Amino acid sequence: MKSIAALQALVTASGLDGEPSGAELDAIELEMPLILAEVDLLDVEIDLLDRPATVLDERRIRRARNRVLAERRDLTNRVGTLGGAA
Repeated sequence: MKSIAALQALVTASGLDGEPSGAELDAIELEMPLILAEVDLLDVEIDLLDRPATVLDERRIRRARNRVLAERRDLTNRVGTLGGAA
C-alpha cells in the first residue's frame, strides 16, 4: 500500500500562502461588473423558480440578460484595449 504522504508534495505547492496575487485581484476587479450582472440574473431566475413568470417578470429577465451581455461586451472591449486576456 502506497503512502499518500509521499505524493502530497506533488499535489500541494509549497510556498503558497493561499492568498490571491495582485494580478489575480486586478483581474477580479476588472470582471466585477460582469460578476454582479450575472448575480442579478441569477437572483431573478431564482425568484421565478416556484411561480409562473408574469409580463413584468419577463421584462426583469430580459433586462438582466441584456445587462449580462452588455457587461460581457464591455469587458471584452476593456481587455482588448489593455492587450490582455480575460
